[in-house]
Amino acid sequence: MTRVGVVTIAHGRRGHLDAQHRSLALGRRRPDHYVVVAMDDPALDVATHRGLVRDVIHVPGVEQGLPLAAARNRGVQHVLDAGADVVVLLDVDCLAGAGLVASYAEAVRQAPDRIWSGPVTYLGPDVFVSHPAELDGFDAPHRARPAPAVGEQVRSGDPNLFWSLSFATSPATWRRVGGFHEAYVGYGGEDTDFARQAGAARVELWWLGGARAYHQHHTVSSPPVEHLDAILRNGRLFRERWGEWPMAGWLSAFEELGLVRRDGDDWIAASAAAV
Repeated sequence: MTRVGVVTIAHGRRGHLDAQHRSLALGRRRPDHYVVVAMDDPALDVATHRGLVRDVIHVPGVEQGLPLAAARNRGVQHVLDAGADVVVLLDVDCLAGAGLVASYAEAVRQAPDRIWSGPVTYLGPDVFVSHPAELDGFDAPHRARPAPAVGEQVRSGDPNLFWSLSFATSPATWRRVGGFHEAYVGYGGEDTDFARQAGAARVELWWLGGARAYHQHHTVSSPPVEHLDAILRNGRLFRERWGEWPMAGWLSAFEELGLVRRDGDDWIAASAAAV
């Protein structure tokens, strides 16, 4: 039988994590292994809901911020060592739709040489559900990404559309891509880098209608000025690796605010005071 491991990385967000845990425990198929990588969060501990155990492994923070890329790699290695045939990565804010785990498991079984992503709906601040089956009533996937219907699959040729909110693959394909590049620390860049690595390894990105996830509401800033340092640092790393800057929308928004400016092919902080 196919064994499914679900990996989530977390720092805080305890309520969202507990709700995700419940959604996985109540889905049509529960994962065989559920691991949370706690980044600089020593208080996060093992928990159980309806028999689904949430294992926790801890990684320290680093000077530049949270090691998102390294934490994902650590979690994936953990479930691979436990014997997973299918690896699912799910953002801590995401609830698993009732069919998410089952759909990913079947898709990876049939086409293990692909990376599969499911549509994500952003929920409003007043949404609460007691069972993942209730999430169908809120289904409205993000318009900036492909959103095939349940039962449909769509190939995506644009690596810029990949995101790590919800995706799955096989152990062999994960190793072929090479995981996330761990020099990315803090917010931004590592998702698109992973997709570029997939393309370089001739791994196709596909969207899977049955693997629906639902992003729980939390306050955000737009543009994310609190992540300016990380965006500049990670964006520069991405440019060194792939010849162009990612996150062009955020950089343009920062420029309009006077926080960054162009310097040839580079983006730099407008002044030391801006950061």
